[in-house]
Amino acid sequence: MKLQTILENAARTSGKKVAVASSEDIEIINMILMAQNLSMAEFILFGDEEGIHSLLQEKNAVMGHIKVVHASSHKEAAELAVKAVSSGEADVLMKGGLPTGVLMKEVLHKEYGLRTGKVLSHVAVFEVPACDRLLFLTDVAMNVDPDLQQKVQILQNAVHTANRLGLPLPKAVPIAAVELVNPSMQATLDAAALTQMNRRGQILNCLIDGPMALDVAVSEEAARHKGVSGEVAGKADILLMPNMEAGNVFYKSLVYFAQGKVGGLIAGAKAPIVLTSRSDSAESKLYSLAIAICTSES
Repeated sequence: MKLQTILENAARTSGKKVAVASSEDIEIINMILMAQNLSMAEFILFGDEEGIHSLLQEKNAVMGHIKVVHASSHKEAAELAVKAVSSGEADVLMKGGLPTGVLMKEVLHKEYGLRTGKVLSHVAVFEVPACDRLLFLTDVAMNVDPDLQQKVQILQNAVHTANRLGLPLPKAVPIAAVELVNPSMQATLDAAALTQMNRRGQILNCLIDGPMALDVAVSEEAARHKGVSGEVAGKADILLMPNMEAGNVFYKSLVYFAQGKVGGLIAGAKAPIVLTSRSDSAESKLYSLAIAICTSES
């Protein structure tokens, strides 16, 4: 599967609505118009009504599947967008030109927020030229130093995302520096526990094996050289990173040194959340939206 396949699948998904908080941002408008050209979704744009309409007119946008709702501040735009998703009016929440913290505060609101009681985590989906499959990388943006119970939920979020995108039994590896369990290396202990939990039916819809170093997880040749066998070694679909720092460095290495294409979302909430960064390309933002649409269950 390629990211282009996910775009095509999203384009075939009818009736999805995306609530965008603080939409008066030219990059967001450009991405929305790209999505419209693919008939990917309908949009509810929350923010400064005059500013949004000005940008839409500048781009000669067709308004048939776009609704604009005025909000006088970033906070109000975030609140209205979250409420739209929480009430079922929209299927996906997307960050526009507002600080991430403002949006997430509304996502976590006790009365109308999108929490489910699960850990929220970031799932990145990479297409890398040197790899013959998509790689799901987690967590690079939400959980700084997760413990074992948090890793269980982070992994479950990634598995659910992979399942929704067409992988019924993804192979997952908790990444460490070595393949042997070492009591002084917490990542190896957590990896061994996650592997046993999977084998005993506590984590479903995937195959887990670890600990493994990155080379053994993704390269069958490296796995053979190191004498690591099994259904998962060298064939990982999901890479569970030991902490955010390791994940973030690897994420950016794939983007800047490996020409990786990527889309991502926040999983574990009542609906997919697209948190785009200013440094994300328009292509990356479009992939992120497509992934969110394809994983939306409403």
